[in-house]
Amino acid sequence: MSGFAEVVLPHLDAAVRLARWITRDPVAAEDVVQDACVRALQYFPSFRGGDGRAWLLQIVRNTAYGRLARRGRSAETEMDEASLEVADPAPDPEAMMQQGEAMGQLEGALAALPLELRECLVLREFEEMSYRDIARVTGVPVGTVMSRLWRARQSLIKLQAGAAS
Repeated sequence: MSGFAEVVLPHLDAAVRLARWITRDPVAAEDVVQDACVRALQYFPSFRGGDGRAWLLQIVRNTAYGRLARRGRSAETEMDEASLEVADPAPDPEAMMQQGEAMGQLEGALAALPLELRECLVLREFEEMSYRDIARVTGVPVGTVMSRLWRARQSLIKLQAGAAS
């Protein structure tokens, strides 16, 4: 039987394409694929061989639809509501002040992350690098990058929840 990387990693591009078609949002699609890969890694011991692409795409599909259901929307509703949103061109001073405070909290939370998690998160979120490019820069497999990003995000959520208390 092949390893996780041999079964899943060759099909990440297909997973992203599928997630983009379902969510109609490239950022949400990447999050869906990341969540799906974490699930695939968790359930890999139950993979009995066969078509790894189909197995992964099924997990991606279920993850995408689960995310949409948690947000209480279908893929079609998501597109319709997004097309109706119009940004207010005038910045709200109170919102700008709150955004500045939030950025300060985010910077503090980022600084508290271990270096390996922080570097992956910064390369992805601030430099907008792909998982593959981050893997090349850090010298680790793409699966490790996805795991580090997931752990970094979970740590930020916990740090923000602790700061809000």
